[in-house]
Amino acid sequence: MFTNKELRKLIFPLIVEQLLAITVGMADTMMVSQVGEAAVSGVSLVDMINVLLINIFAALATGGAVVTSQFIGKKRQDMACRSVNQLYLVSAVASVVIMSLAILLRKGVLQLLFGNIEPDVMQSALIYLVLSALSYPFIAIYNSGAAIFRSMGNSRITMIISIIMNVVNIVGNSILIFGFQMGVAGAAIASLISRMLACVIVTALLMNQSRELHIVPGAFRPNGMLIKKILYIGIPSSLENSLFQLGRVLVVSIITCFGTVQIAANAIANNLDAMGILPGQAISLAMITVVGQCVGAGDFEQAKKYAKKLVGITYVIMAVLITCLLILQPWILRIYNVSPEAMELARQLILIHNLCALVLWPLSFVLPNALRAANDVTYTMGIAIFSMCAFRILFSYILGYRMGMGAIGVWIAMVMDWIFRVIMFVSRFMGNKWQTHKI
Repeated sequence: MFTNKELRKLIFPLIVEQLLAITVGMADTMMVSQVGEAAVSGVSLVDMINVLLINIFAALATGGAVVTSQFIGKKRQDMACRSVNQLYLVSAVASVVIMSLAILLRKGVLQLLFGNIEPDVMQSALIYLVLSALSYPFIAIYNSGAAIFRSMGNSRITMIISIIMNVVNIVGNSILIFGFQMGVAGAAIASLISRMLACVIVTALLMNQSRELHIVPGAFRPNGMLIKKILYIGIPSSLENSLFQLGRVLVVSIITCFGTVQIAANAIANNLDAMGILPGQAISLAMITVVGQCVGAGDFEQAKKYAKKLVGITYVIMAVLITCLLILQPWILRIYNVSPEAMELARQLILIHNLCALVLWPLSFVLPNALRAANDVTYTMGIAIFSMCAFRILFSYILGYRMGMGAIGVWIAMVMDWIFRVIMFVSRFMGNKWQTHKI
């Protein structure tokens, strides 16, 4: 169904797009680090919350992508287009509700998750959270539009939008942080503007009625059948992703007990480690499109073949990228303006993550998207939630806090989580149960 050329056309722009998506948060962290450790710590804590909430929007977009991809595989373009409208409707409503709650409960949420952090860190976090929350509806709509373009096998457009978004964000950071001396607020406002622009562009492009998938004018009345299909995938994926990210936030709340140095080191390591797994995140998105269309056509042998092929491609690209990152690490770390203690700890965390990710990450996070594209969402949700609670959270507390290993103990617990996921997802894929789910 997909030639090697078509896979390259799908995957390469996705890798670039994921790289650019990461640099939005990375640019904020790097540029805010020039203001001081309190600012970078506040931004990093809120970014954990942002990722948690944004993953809910991404999961809803995944639900829409699975449904539209399967309709394309079934040659039902009319239903695929109507699914676009329903995805936009669901994403808009969910994001506005989440935005409102985040703003109203901002201080209580920060205190609940991170405890009594230092006052200057709390002040930075409050500012960044409020302004970030205003961008949630724009992120949700953009994610939905981007997922639709990926369902069509057209990832080049979202790559171009990501380039525009990043240029606007970095220029805005430069002007507002350094020109107007706005610090954390400047970084958040620049991100808000860039996300608004991306939302407007992707929506305008989907208004083109000549595209294979497009927004149908006047068809925004709720369609129970289509919404149910989207939510069948979206709700378990949202629950899985949000609880996974909540687990990460709880883990960071453990790290906050170790002081600002370890918070800053963890933030830097998270930034750079995101680069190493970037190809996997991109190919995870491609997996939805490719396997989803195979499943829609009823061809599970092709679905298996492409799933294995995409996982293999992930290993090759990640090996090259992680090798480059480890070689360039000393020069990259000089960008961050933090203490020598934070810098040394960041180096250790980066080494733990990259060496283990090279072996475990593709099977932990890329392969499960093949199962999701085949509607096997309950299993993936259950395994991910259990593994997060039993390994990442529990052992972060045991190793990091009770045994005094600090952030290093927390990251060892993360690797234990990956190992369990690999065992469970590989065994599921090798069987046939994932091929029996219908929506």
